[in-house]
Amino acid sequence: MLPSSSGAAPIHRFRLHPRAVAAVRRSMASANPTAAPPPPLPSTPGPKAVHVVVKGRVQGVGFRGWTAETAESLDLAGWVRNRRDGTVEALLSGDPAKVDEMVSRHIPVGPPASAVTSVVTSPVDPVPPSLGFEIKFTL
Repeated sequence: MLPSSSGAAPIHRFRLHPRAVAAVRRSMASANPTAAPPPPLPSTPGPKAVHVVVKGRVQGVGFRGWTAETAESLDLAGWVRNRRDGTVEALLSGDPAKVDEMVSRHIPVGPPASAVTSVVTSPVDPVPPSLGFEIKFTL
C-alpha cells in the first residue's frame, strides 16, 4: 500500500496470475465463434505511371539525359523528350513510391543548369519494366 496524503482510502494493487489471464483471453476468443476473420492485408499496389510536362528553362541544359539517368537509378521505365513548344515531356512508370519520388522531389529541381517553373502530371497506363527508359526524338 502507498501512503495517502489526502486521507482517502488506500489503493490496493494486485496482480492476476498468468493462468487466470490466459483463461480470460480464451473465454473472450471463444465467446463469439461466428466473428468474421480479420480482413486480409492490403495487397501490394501495381505499377503506377504518369505523363509529365515540365516547363521552364528545361531545354539545352541536359534535362533529358538527367531525367533518363535519374529514372534508371529509381528502376523506372518510360521515356523523355523535348517538345517544340520549349517544354520537356516524360512518361514515368514503375513502383508508385518511386514514381511519386521522381515527380515530387527530382523533377521540380532538375539538373543544375535548369530552372523548372511548372510540373504538370496526368495518369497513364503503365509500361512493362522490360522496356527500360529511353530518350526520344523531339515531337
